[in-house]
Amino acid sequence: MLIGLIRHGLTDWNVAGKIQGQSDIPLNMEGREQAEMLADRLLQESYRWDYCITSSLSRAEETGKIIAAKLGIPLLESDHRIRERAYGQIEGLTAAQREEKWGKEWNQLSLGQETDEQLQQRALAFMKDISTKYPKQNVLVVSHGGFLAQLYTALFKDKYSERLGNLSLTILEKNGPEWNPLLYNCTRHILQNQR
Repeated sequence: MLIGLIRHGLTDWNVAGKIQGQSDIPLNMEGREQAEMLADRLLQESYRWDYCITSSLSRAEETGKIIAAKLGIPLLESDHRIRERAYGQIEGLTAAQREEKWGKEWNQLSLGQETDEQLQQRALAFMKDISTKYPKQNVLVVSHGGFLAQLYTALFKDKYSERLGNLSLTILEKNGPEWNPLLYNCTRHILQNQR
């Protein structure tokens, strides 16, 4: 079984540097174009995908719709467990606004944000369920940067820590109880189109 983990396309809040969390911010035009680029890439590659599942936030759902339509695969019902981290009072604020309001150590404060442990628990529960439900299929999963970063920490400890790009693709292969990374945080499809 393969799982292709995708971070949703660009939004206006990404561009402005605002934390989105579970605020339902739509893709912008560039984000839609990024989804098309990844879909075109996936059509050319040897991996074959059976299904696509997304977070229930519109930026992930729209990314998934674009990709699934181009690949001609079913888009399964969205899953709330792969939504972005809930950031509480921090949502909608830039780094400068967070520091102005709460200081440089704002991330050490309890401001209604979901903890790393809570996020990792729901990420691992999702991975267990999806591998049980589709053990012989290859599934594309469209989620969010904060969620995916915590999933990778839960699976691989500190091995992967680079910031995940919009429309980045990571492919994991299920091998017994382990998930083995075949590709990590790849945005080649976007970089090729920027030349």
